[in-house]
Amino acid sequence: MSATPGGQTTRPRALLALACAGVALAAADTYVVVLALTDMMAGVGLTLDSLQRATPIISGFLLGYIAVLPLIGRLADLVPRGWVLLACLVLFVLGSGVTALAVDLDVLVAGRVVQGIGGGGLVPATLAIVADLWPVGRRGVPLGMVGAVQELGSVLGPVLGAAVLAVADWRAIFLLNVVLALVIAVALRVVDREGAKGDPLTRPARLGLALGAVAVALLWLALAAPRRLVTDVTLGLPFVPLGGADHRLVTPVGVLALALGAIALALALRRWWPTLREGDLVGALLLGTALGCVVLTFAAADPEREVVGPLGYALLPVALVAAGLFAWRQRTAPSPLVPRGTLGGRTGWALLVSVLVGVALVSVVVDVPLLARLTTDGGQTHAAMVLLRFLVAVPVGALVGGWLLRHLGAGLVAGTGLALMAAGLGAMSTWGTGSLDAVISSTAVLVMAGLGAGLALAPVNDAALADAPSYAHGTASSLVVVARMIGMVVGLALLTGVGLHRYYEAVAALSPADRTSADALVGAAMVQVETVFAGAALAAGLGAVVAVLTLGRSPERVRASVSS
Repeated sequence: MSATPGGQTTRPRALLALACAGVALAAADTYVVVLALTDMMAGVGLTLDSLQRATPIISGFLLGYIAVLPLIGRLADLVPRGWVLLACLVLFVLGSGVTALAVDLDVLVAGRVVQGIGGGGLVPATLAIVADLWPVGRRGVPLGMVGAVQELGSVLGPVLGAAVLAVADWRAIFLLNVVLALVIAVALRVVDREGAKGDPLTRPARLGLALGAVAVALLWLALAAPRRLVTDVTLGLPFVPLGGADHRLVTPVGVLALALGAIALALALRRWWPTLREGDLVGALLLGTALGCVVLTFAAADPEREVVGPLGYALLPVALVAAGLFAWRQRTAPSPLVPRGTLGGRTGWALLVSVLVGVALVSVVVDVPLLARLTTDGGQTHAAMVLLRFLVAVPVGALVGGWLLRHLGAGLVAGTGLALMAAGLGAMSTWGTGSLDAVISSTAVLVMAGLGAGLALAPVNDAALADAPSYAHGTASSLVVVARMIGMVVGLALLTGVGLHRYYEAVAALSPADRTSADALVGAAMVQVETVFAGAALAAGLGAVVAVLTLGRSPERVRASVSS
């Protein structure tokens, strides 16, 4: 694919636009469950009293999103980026279809995990494409676009979900995902014919693709169980449960779909085994296990009541062992998952800043709605509208941050953004029960924090990609995304733990009469929220310092600017 020195051709722009559309769709899916969760629970037979059993619906998506991301990023360095984008879109379509048709919790969670794998993989592949098509010093605006659409999903997700739920049930949300993702995939195949080219498919590979397509069709048919077919005397036989089981997959058509899928997967592994071995599948499994255990430990916890999830104390030792084995594998493998030299220069520091951005970002997303519910009578909808003031500002800040990179160094832009966010969070840590009633001042603080968070996104990605070797752009991009997600998951848990400790101290200090007072208990809960905001402000401030000191222009860019 040819491009002018700035990458300013129609084809790169069209490719970036389609990749960003996929990223936005997947990001929106991360937040759409917020509105549809209770309906999804009812769709698989769970009541509101079983909310704890429904946590895998959310944590399953995060598990798929984070745990497999390093492997997908590595594969994006070994095969054409177009293949990775198309494969991720196909996985997203498959997971969305399974989710839409699920009537059992295990099937619903499996669909969400596959959705997470496909949706998460779109981000590093898109960032790597930016690094391919735009040279160092010209990547700011496209990187800002990627960051903007990724954060725009937090706004579009609930809005899209509410619009669909107004005219249909929750299943229509995921069926819409199928349609939109297929449209993007087809358009991407047309635009990126050159980038998606590869070796001609062998006969076993073509057979595997055919079997995979048939398996997906049969799987969706088994889960849909159309009434006209199921109730037919003859055509309904393949849908009769085997052995008296009460599961749509334990039927002849379901078993056939799973069997064909297993054969197709085996044929795919046979074709891609050399690539997977070069990408260090063993290392990916070890790192994925460690990340998965961390996600399930903290993401499955109720942030208002606990820090560690139900299985956390069993999973954390497994995570430590897996992380240790991964570190050993990195040192000894001839071709490790993270290519040697990837974390040199500013890339490693960019990961640290990304972690701190995640810590600060999630505190607003979780605790601003909590603050609104505690101090206002507007309910969940009003709380969401309060948070929207922050969420809308983030993508705007991402675009501005990308534009500023053309004139300023990554360290200055990211540091300024995180300093603004720290100031906003610091102000929020002083809020009281009536602060949200002052709409203008509270909106100004939320917008300032949102703009600051957005400003930091493009510079962090730019610094990581600029100093990572070209053969590891996909890996570096995936690690930046993983770092931010881990910062969000673990940071929220740690800040909540400190906040809960202070909350219980505040409750214990109340007199017996005050412990029955709603106002006194709200005041104690406010201590928890203020503690979380203060800790997040500290994380953002630390991120600002690290960014300014470490993410400034690399020596290569300084020499290039002097010579020009």
